[in-house]
Amino acid sequence: MAFETIYRHEGKLNNEIKEKIRAIVPDGFSDSLADRISYSHDYWPIALRWFLDGKLPSMPDCIVWPTNEEQIADIIKIANQEKVAIVPYGGGSGVMGGVVAIKGGVVVDLKRMDAVLEMDEESLMVRVQAGINGMNFERWLNRHGYTLGHIPQSLYPSTLGGWLACKAAGQFSTKYGKIEDIVLALKAVLADGSIIASKPVPRSSTGPEVERLLLGSEGILGIITEATLRIWPYPEERVFISFLFSSLAHALNAVRRILRRGVYPAVIRIYDENETIRHFYNFEEVKGKIILIMVLEGDKKVVELEERVAREECGKDGKELGEKPVVHWVETRFDVRDASKFVPKGFIFDTVEMSVNWKNAMQLYENVINALRGIEGIIIASAHASHFYPQGVCFYFTFGGLPPRDKNAFDFYMEAWDTMMDACIKSNASISHHHGIGITRKKWLSKEMGKRMEMLRKIKAAIDKNNIMNPGKMGDVNEED
Repeated sequence: MAFETIYRHEGKLNNEIKEKIRAIVPDGFSDSLADRISYSHDYWPIALRWFLDGKLPSMPDCIVWPTNEEQIADIIKIANQEKVAIVPYGGGSGVMGGVVAIKGGVVVDLKRMDAVLEMDEESLMVRVQAGINGMNFERWLNRHGYTLGHIPQSLYPSTLGGWLACKAAGQFSTKYGKIEDIVLALKAVLADGSIIASKPVPRSSTGPEVERLLLGSEGILGIITEATLRIWPYPEERVFISFLFSSLAHALNAVRRILRRGVYPAVIRIYDENETIRHFYNFEEVKGKIILIMVLEGDKKVVELEERVAREECGKDGKELGEKPVVHWVETRFDVRDASKFVPKGFIFDTVEMSVNWKNAMQLYENVINALRGIEGIIIASAHASHFYPQGVCFYFTFGGLPPRDKNAFDFYMEAWDTMMDACIKSNASISHHHGIGITRKKWLSKEMGKRMEMLRKIKAAIDKNNIMNPGKMGDVNEED
């Protein structure tokens, strides 16, 4: 089957250059068509639609699987000499098209760099390579009596390097923090082939933490190869509670009050009426209501205190529903089968996360939902709140529908995105909380960043003079697409 590519590239990687790269990783190189197709996309929803239509976003010229920083550095040096693109690759679970090789080139997959290098139990730190699989890493920690506390929905297919590159957030983030809160030190190969590493200490006042420019950089400055992370003792106690509310505002306010009192449940999720009935359809009493679920975990005595505070605040406006809805959520939280069920039927969908302060939270929710419902062909417009702070909240919006006859799938998809991003910016919210920028959000980044965009341009130009690192994405700031 011949595939059409959406983003074409010049194909600078000739056989002579390929042989130079193969010599560096003789047992970790492939330019087979099967591998190039496999590495042509991530979990970008519109790319799933293209694939069924016989199209690919783009294809790399080859894939490498290095085993150390020196190999990566040597490959990057060749790429600079030949002006060839380098695309770092984690688990391929991203949803923004972040690993699509728009300019072709070399995909660098770190999965062979997946070792736990050192654990300091006294200091509650672990040093680990960036290619490690998320679930394998968490299970390793659990066997040793610890947890990372970072449990994204993509835990099974994602990697540590991917989490760091897009500033990921896990389902237990309200207690344990996001990945940038968990990481203590980094090691990376920069765009010029130099290798840097920071010191694993609790804190340091030694100038700007320049290595943290790599967090959220999505591979545009270099490749993160190793990190030292905080860990926590595996929780002694875990409690599930849920409440029903008559309005989204009441549920949000209950959580806001809990956090103001210094209590941080591990998991907090609030579903609007549509998502409540969609996710908790087997509970009759939830119809027309808002459900809030919580997981509280840690030291037994601490959890007892947190439970009392949570019940007290939720009980002011809500009705307790028990632990069964939370058990249901735990059992189904990694289920993403809807993509494979509905995309083949022509259904176009996506999930879009935005962060906002408490003052503007309801305004953001209402603006985005109302804007989506104004688009012809939209069938689903809903949201849940999934990450919480004393200062605000992250809303996770879902849209889905069937394109009108006069509009193709991509135009319909982008109309929904344009509408949501416009509503987001008008609501004084951030266009991304944890999925990153990739291809999809790139066009709105300048509006989000303002004059900071010029600073990013200067940093990119200084570190990556030849613009080889993941070009055509968030950091493709020195040239037009």
